Amino acid sequence: MSSSAEEAPSAPIPGRLNILLAILAAAAAAGLLWLVAHTDRLLVRLLGAVAFSYVNNTIFSLLHEAVHGVFHRSTLNTLFGRWLAAFFPTSFLLQRFFHLGHHRRNRSRAERFDYIGPGENALLKRLQWYGILTGLYWLLPPLSCLLFLVAPGTFSSRFFQADDASWADQSGAAAMIDGVARLPRGAVRLEILFVVCWQAALFLALDLNWSAWLLCYAAFAVNWSSLQYADHAWSPLDPMHGAWNLRVNHVVRWLFLNYHDHKAHHENPGIPWIHLPRFVDREEPRPSFLRIYLSMWLGPRPLPRGSS
Repeated sequence: MSSSAEEAPSAPIPGRLNILLAILAAAAAAGLLWLVAHTDRLLVRLLGAVAFSYVNNTIFSLLHEAVHGVFHRSTLNTLFGRWLAAFFPTSFLLQRFFHLGHHRRNRSRAERFDYIGPGENALLKRLQWYGILTGLYWLLPPLSCLLFLVAPGTFSSRFFQADDASWADQSGAAAMIDGVARLPRGAVRLEILFVVCWQAALFLALDLNWSAWLLCYAAFAVNWSSLQYADHAWSPLDPMHGAWNLRVNHVVRWLFLNYHDHKAHHENPGIPWIHLPRFVDREEPRPSFLRIYLSMWLGPRPLPRGSS
């Protein structure tokens, strides 16, 4: 899939609305970062960090639209995509590469994190699983950017791609980074440098401190990381249909821009967020986010018999 998607006549891209939401969400995120950094009240700091975790997920949802080419019909799609990615923080080109790869690999062995298959290392699987639940998964995009900036050749090294690198095969790392070396290095590095400059500008302009920044991004990491797999856990092992349309309260649904309608998204990746509810089959199972999320804390399950 390219960075720009053709606009379906029945599902027009809400470009102006997306721009407005991006500006409002960015302003809210900046305001919450400032609040957490400039209050001495612990409760205010904690509530501010939680609020930031939701607003930054709005920004991520808009980034997700840009990745699929449905944020805006013009070149603003890429320009805003790069700016929105800087809030994560990550490179837009890298995020697009990894996410579109996810659509191809969804529920395959490389991304079947919820099941322990025959011959798989159960300890490694559980470490990976609880890394998702505790937010450590969020570290992978920024670390990938750092690695691409200083040593891009590492992605095609034996550490990841050797036949005996069983950890990389089981964890899905080998499949996920396959092809990263073919991305335009100059463009990706410029995006990464922009991310660094943007985060530094936020730090200086808002007079932030590391404790406030880390608290806000730790809350975002847990919130974001949990949803990234709750909308897939225990779903059918099918690349297109292996996701859930999760039930969640209306406020959260709007903050995440219908991201919980994830099965509808995987079946219709070119449909803008505002139209996704029309593509949800109301007769299919729609488990609650909370039920799936709580069940995940029990750990990965044995792979069902007959699954490959």
